[in-house]
Amino acid sequence: MTLGMGPALLFCPADRPERFAGAMQKADAVILDLEDAVLPDARAQARENIIAADMDPDRVIVRVNAPETAEFARDVDALQRTPFRTVMVAKSEDPAAFDAFGTEFGLIALCETARGVHRAGELAAHERAVGLMWGAEDLVASLGGMSSRFPDGRYRDVARSARSLVLLAAGAHGRTAIDAVHLDIDDADGLAAEAADAVASGFGATACIHPKQVAVIRDAYRPDESTITWAQAVLAAAEGERGVFRFEGRMIDEPVLRHARAVLERS
Repeated sequence: MTLGMGPALLFCPADRPERFAGAMQKADAVILDLEDAVLPDARAQARENIIAADMDPDRVIVRVNAPETAEFARDVDALQRTPFRTVMVAKSEDPAAFDAFGTEFGLIALCETARGVHRAGELAAHERAVGLMWGAEDLVASLGGMSSRFPDGRYRDVARSARSLVLLAAGAHGRTAIDAVHLDIDDADGLAAEAADAVASGFGATACIHPKQVAVIRDAYRPDESTITWAQAVLAAAEGERGVFRFEGRMIDEPVLRHARAVLERS
């Protein structure tokens, strides 16, 4: 089971209901955040805001607090009073925690600790899982580190390894992989490069923290006209072929055809 939303997922603090409508207009889906973006003393009101929210459930994800926190059970109870059924579980580490949700929920495991990344495959295998996302800063903090990136903006090797492990775990179980947020809001070039690498690698979406990042992500995930034309042509050529064949000087087999189909789906 996969997520089935567009590529640009925008975080929105659940204690700022005045931002909900604008976020929905700007992004493919909105992640209403009950965790890190909300101060502890504002979380009760944030839950009430989500209960009162008039938003398309098919385009809303609610991020709840980590299962080992006292807030988690309160978040789960509040969700029962809403139409929202796609949930991102912060600091996911143990798939048994997913059993707190009914079978009508689709869950995104946020793998942002060493233990969570280590158990990404188990989390992806849970019957309620629809996606996996990774997070760099909490991951490095869980290791006792200080920064996920080099001064020039490149991820350190540990972050890149975690990103790859989460992507592979999601792919192995047919779940959507979501790439981490780019915290430098003004670094559009860096975000564009990361989003382009994400879609080329197999991620189905990228999360973001500011509305102006949405267009950058969408552009990266949208195939250009030449790529679309190639995909259409190679799939048309395949209709008269059996097995491996030659097209425009290149050997074409089933993996290449799957890539072409994915291009048309994204377009």
